[in-house]
Amino acid sequence: MRKCFSGHTFARTATLIGLLFLAACREGGDGIALGTIERDRVALTATAAEVVIDLPVAEGSPVKKGDVLVRLDHKQQQAEVARAQAEVERASAYLEKLRNGARVEELAAARAKVSGAKAALLEAKQNFERAQDLSARGTASKARYDSALANRDAADAALKSAEEELRQLENGARPEDLAMAGAELAAAQASLESMEKVLSDLTITASRDGILDSLPWNLGERVTVGSPVAIVLAGDAPFARVYVPEPYRVKVKQGDQLTVRIDGLDDPLEGTVRWISSEPAFTPYYALNQEQRSRLMYLAEVDLPASAESLPSGVPAQVLLP
Repeated sequence: MRKCFSGHTFARTATLIGLLFLAACREGGDGIALGTIERDRVALTATAAEVVIDLPVAEGSPVKKGDVLVRLDHKQQQAEVARAQAEVERASAYLEKLRNGARVEELAAARAKVSGAKAALLEAKQNFERAQDLSARGTASKARYDSALANRDAADAALKSAEEELRQLENGARPEDLAMAGAELAAAQASLESMEKVLSDLTITASRDGILDSLPWNLGERVTVGSPVAIVLAGDAPFARVYVPEPYRVKVKQGDQLTVRIDGLDDPLEGTVRWISSEPAFTPYYALNQEQRSRLMYLAEVDLPASAESLPSGVPAQVLLP
């Protein structure tokens, strides 16, 4: 993987730059805030630990919102999407089955079963009546009588069971079963949407117009989850990120129009303060005496006009303070 600045390295670098700016201000005179030309850095991160399979845009190229910048291997996630789709189809088919109720063939089979149970019950009743008559005459054993009675009762129970099964098929599914099947279908659809979102995230696209500044990972490397895979410098016109000395902090506020001088340009530009920090960049003011407080710096950002669109990032800039 290419070199990528960590948070601690960035903080140390920012501190060093700020100290250099402070020294320059003390040497160069009052009423100047020093800094550099910058753009908004949009870091597009990886949502899965997959291999980089395509880098269609070269570093330094202009990009539009929606342009594909990096493609990660998606075979595994496609299988997950296919599995989720199959689960949706299964849940949908089951719900449709409950809604449609029993088929004609199933109803016919149930009715035939009821008819068979009625015939069996009729035969069992006749056998019982004969056994009862013989038992009364003393020509049949008690065991035969008990067997005939049991067969009659079993046939009666079988008929009632067959009739209940037929009634259940005729009435269709219970409302509770339909609600449960509908909930299972909704859960399967939500899971499918989640899997599709993960799949789409494996294709990293530009979220804003700008310039593709960096591709930290090379083709064929496996990225780590949460790591930046593309850095875009967004926005049409850049801004000046400068450090305002403490004595001038009360004179600068958001919306102020300030003059910006940029190294390499003969004519100054007019910029607008879009943000200024309420906290000093380094040592807090309450830890310093009056003389030391005058050396504090407050980070500020000054928007530049559209005419500065072509200016490169990192160029030194000076803002004239009120």
